[in-house]
Amino acid sequence: MAKKIISDEIRSLLSEKVEKFNQNELRKNDSFSVEIRGKFIYLKRNGEPRCRLKYDGDINDLEFAIYKYSSSAYDAEEIFFPGTGYVDGTIEGAMRAAVEAY
Repeated sequence: MAKKIISDEIRSLLSEKVEKFNQNELRKNDSFSVEIRGKFIYLKRNGEPRCRLKYDGDINDLEFAIYKYSSSAYDAEEIFFPGTGYVDGTIEGAMRAAVEAY
């Protein structure tokens, strides 16, 4: 299977979704930022790591991994945290899960 690269179009769409979430669901001076490296999408809230998503060609089927401060690593296998019910493969679901978790 060919490596999936996140195109400029997808990058722009992800940034728009994050900005919309920030405006509609968070308080002033509270925001998520997105950083894309290879096939990974890193979400930070106010500069602190919250979760990582893996892109494999479908923007609505992103693999979620929560950031665990106890190990300073992302864990795709962790399912026991507040907000896990929001994880639905979308970037919005990931942000909702991260808000609940932290």
